[in-house]
Amino acid sequence: MNASSAALAAFSGLGFGLSLIVAIGAQNAFVLRQGIRREHVLPVVAVCALSDVVMMTAGVTGFGTVMNKAPEIMTIAKYAGVAFLLGYAFLAAKRAFSATGLTAGGGAPIALGAAIATCLAVTWLNPHAYLDTVVLLGSFASTYAAPDRWFLTAGAITGSIIWFISLGFGARLLAPVFAKPRAWQVLDSVIALVMTSLAIGLVIS
Repeated sequence: MNASSAALAAFSGLGFGLSLIVAIGAQNAFVLRQGIRREHVLPVVAVCALSDVVMMTAGVTGFGTVMNKAPEIMTIAKYAGVAFLLGYAFLAAKRAFSATGLTAGGGAPIALGAAIATCLAVTWLNPHAYLDTVVLLGSFASTYAAPDRWFLTAGAITGSIIWFISLGFGARLLAPVFAKPRAWQVLDSVIALVMTSLAIGLVIS
């Protein structure tokens, strides 16, 4: 095994992994909101990171090929994701326009179990997550020889962990901005629009 090729594969995986997850989406929006609220941040970040570890590893070990041969799996995930995204969009819009949405902190706290369940839903009911971490990363990794392929995977996983830790715990730096109730209304309005647009995108894709 060549050390330089392993390092190059790891950095390639890091860059590729970040390019897949650093985007406005249901999962990132939820992590951002929990981070700003400083509410169950560590469990939420851990669920997101561990989910990526499972999906990325599955993609590199060949599960992406299986999914390509069984498109009905993606179809089921697609419509389940649409239903969840629209439901979450409705709740975000309700917070933005209801009386509770006008209070600093963006509404009542949610229980740890509810936070984890929501995090699992925005992660595992999102077909784009499978497309990115399983199919795309799996296809990209297949172009590398066996030893370097796992360094690439390690790089992608590292990128995921760095991103979610930075997003979850770095969001508290925005706390002064979100001390104003109006800011929570804007955030929830944006989240509602993002969720709705993602749901529409899934339907027409």
